[in-house]
Amino acid sequence: MISITAKAPYGISALVELALSPEGTPVPAAEIARKRGIPPQFLEQICATLRRAGLLVSQRGVKGGFRLAKPASEITALEVVEILDGSLGAGAEGVFRDAADAARAVLGKRTIEELAKSEAGGASPMYFI
Repeated sequence: MISITAKAPYGISALVELALSPEGTPVPAAEIARKRGIPPQFLEQICATLRRAGLLVSQRGVKGGFRLAKPASEITALEVVEILDGSLGAGAEGVFRDAADAARAVLGKRTIEELAKSEAGGASPMYFI
């Protein structure tokens, strides 16, 4: 069926926050949780899952936290949804299969980088000649 729980939007939001932070600088989960309004313990679980999946790298210590393991341009919203909630539309049939396919198409086209730029209001400037 089609099922997207709170984990996926929270996970995407956390990755967008990391994409907006200075590159390579670890961000503590507590800071992400505070900025994004995500329950801290829930975010820790989400980050652990994303770390095991290879999307995040964690660093311990005073200057520790999480950072993206690969460029934000290489991480799609669909990838995050399926890591956190399982295959979107698995077992769906008929109209629900069509809806799942449409959702997969939309989520598969959007990267964390695009979402971060959109959130920052920083869509690339257009130049007309």
